[in-house]
Amino acid sequence: MVQEYQSPVRVYKDPFELIMAAYVRRFPKSPLIPVFVDSEIISETQSKDGSTVVTERRCVIDIEAPRLLKRIAGVDYLYFTQRNTLNRRDRTLNIEVRNETFSNRVIVRECCNYTVHPENEDWTCFEQTASLDIKSFFGFESTAEKIAMKQYASSIKKGKEMIEYYLRELEEEGVTFIPRWTPPVVSGTTRLQLLPRSTPRAIPVNSAETGPDIKDPAGPAELVAGSPDDKLDADYIRRYLGDLTPLQESCLIRLRQWLQETHKGKIPKDQHVLRFLRARDFNLEKAREFLCQSLTWRKQHQVDFLLDTWERPQLLEDYYTGGWHHHDSDGRPLYILRLGQMDTKGLVRALGEEGLLRQVLSINEEGLRRCEENTRVFGRPISCWTCLVDLEGLNMRHLWRPGVKALLRIIEVVEANYPETLGRLLILRAPRVFPVLWTLVSPLIDENTRKKFLVYAGNDYQDPGGLVDYIDKEIIPDFLRGDCMCDIPEGGMVPKSLYRTAEELESEENRLLTDSIYKSASVFKGAPYEMLIEITEASSVITWDFDVSKGDVIFHIYHSKRAPQPPKKDTLGAHGITSPGAINTQMIDRSWVLGQDFSMVEKALTCREGESIQGSHVTRWPGFYILQWRFHSSPACSASSLPRVDDVLASLQVSSHKCKIMYYTEVLASHDFRGSMTSLESSHSGFSQLSAATTSSSQSHASSTVSR
Repeated sequence: MVQEYQSPVRVYKDPFELIMAAYVRRFPKSPLIPVFVDSEIISETQSKDGSTVVTERRCVIDIEAPRLLKRIAGVDYLYFTQRNTLNRRDRTLNIEVRNETFSNRVIVRECCNYTVHPENEDWTCFEQTASLDIKSFFGFESTAEKIAMKQYASSIKKGKEMIEYYLRELEEEGVTFIPRWTPPVVSGTTRLQLLPRSTPRAIPVNSAETGPDIKDPAGPAELVAGSPDDKLDADYIRRYLGDLTPLQESCLIRLRQWLQETHKGKIPKDQHVLRFLRARDFNLEKAREFLCQSLTWRKQHQVDFLLDTWERPQLLEDYYTGGWHHHDSDGRPLYILRLGQMDTKGLVRALGEEGLLRQVLSINEEGLRRCEENTRVFGRPISCWTCLVDLEGLNMRHLWRPGVKALLRIIEVVEANYPETLGRLLILRAPRVFPVLWTLVSPLIDENTRKKFLVYAGNDYQDPGGLVDYIDKEIIPDFLRGDCMCDIPEGGMVPKSLYRTAEELESEENRLLTDSIYKSASVFKGAPYEMLIEITEASSVITWDFDVSKGDVIFHIYHSKRAPQPPKKDTLGAHGITSPGAINTQMIDRSWVLGQDFSMVEKALTCREGESIQGSHVTRWPGFYILQWRFHSSPACSASSLPRVDDVLASLQVSSHKCKIMYYTEVLASHDFRGSMTSLESSHSGFSQLSAATTSSSQSHASSTVSR
């Protein structure tokens, strides 16, 4: 398996020329990196004007590995070649490294770049990528991989320290400025000062350390990755996301890049992505699958708009005994739930599972917002909150079976979509019946989450090691013998007159899972999924928004002047044999001829698994328009008739030649659409609360005119 590393952008607040002077001091060896034993220059070439210098070195590395492993490998040192290309005109340094030792068994590649900061020409940026592929290593492949990754992570952390060390050394020698390179003066010509060239990139900058002319990322709530060229700054990560190891930073950046490429700019905030990585111990593939499932759920059920669109019933205002209350001693938002005082049976009978589920989801959404606010207020990363649950009054009536069923469902939904958002759960005044409740709910709670539970029986929470260790004394609620007034409803029994009938509750059961503007569809090989739209007024606008949740599809739009006829009865089906073509209703008759009976009005669009596509088509003629999603299979490898491993895996992932999509379409009048894409935004197609803005897919074919 190939191990990959991608660094964030590390910013030195010093000019490029000064950084280069510090960089060359690390050669031929540096005491700051003991494993870097020595280096020698193999060759060095320079352009005629002296603007470009290419230096090749042979480096000797002493890897910290078990002596037995070194003896088996038969080497004490590893040799690498390093090729440095310094462009003084563009003010860039490109470093390429590859291994000489065991090059037939192990492939090591590394690429580093020093460039000028796009927003401040007196600052320097550094980026680094690397890959490690151990094909064979005397039967110790796993051990060698772990040693190499540990050594590499250690060297990465030393890199910036080393540059800063030599910068201080230069300063002590009185070198604080080095002039930029200028072309040599040729007789009879005028000396010209060339301005530096740099490629604009979005690199978040920590406003606390910048001057007034440098843009501030405006905190994590406004940070949005608009394109794959956006970069994460190491200082930003430390300020808003916390201290991550180099490999954890790499996982975050690589997952973020994948989302940028597949979701076309509509990606969640970095804090949210990081939560899913932590929930899967930074296993990139598992975290990606986990996150994509949650993003599909959020989009399908419009969870991003819950706080703005859902009106909390007065019943919850009066009888739901929970609310936000200041923050804990670590700055985390504090939520207090007096579960023992809550009439859970009455709330379930009056609201149903859906009402309580929406209440819990709104609490989680509000918690995400409060974490962002506290991150800005306290000046340190705060990604989760603390929950205090008071169980005084809990008894057997709380174990009413429908109520427990509702609780289990709520826990399941929260665990699947809000991982690593609970920093600590303080359970106070737990009665004897609590172990029964805990036995029922604990299997559904993630093991990492269970470790955050602290349970206190009776008045144990008042002793040392209790509540005062986690909450400042002055904000402990009055009902827990504190001095702070807590504005949380005291609950009470829900009047039976507010109970709803079993039929009313059953009609709304699972509404959150079915009530969605998005529809799901399956696309089979040989049986495309088609949707018919009748247009009576020319210049109407057909808009679409769909996600490819499984497999790859090809998206077409056709126009026909005559109405498609209902499909004929499948003759195979009459004999009890299921035909794949009978699964989806076919609008385009097989006898129709393209260009005569119907025409294609948009160029076909290939959509890959995980992509989110939005677009529009302005109709030129009235008639019948058909949106079609067709199964797309990857082309076979041209170099060989044998299937590749990737092809075999792809066939396993798309079982029975089946793809899945989730789509939403809407027809708008031209006057409602002209001038902007705001009408598309009204369909709530983006993750507006998890990302600060929604942009349209650059891959979709949005047209204002059509041609045939």
